[in-house]
Amino acid sequence: MMVCGFAVAFVACGGKNKAEEAAKMKADSTAKADSIAKVEAEAAAVAAKAKAKADSVAKADSVAKAAPAKKKK
Repeated sequence: MMVCGFAVAFVACGGKNKAEEAAKMKADSTAKADSIAKVEAEAAAVAAKAKAKADSVAKADSVAKAAPAKKKK
């Protein structure tokens, strides 16, 4: 009776269909790649925004230095 129980358990927990496993693995890897691409795109956008801000500050500083100082009377 114990052997029959083990036999039923092994059959019930048997291997899945190889095609289903392959499709699931492909979907998981695609989702992972999409997630990585999204994070990289967000990081690039943040870096571009920081560079634009730094460039703007540098330009404002150079304009301020180039402007003649007005003297108070």
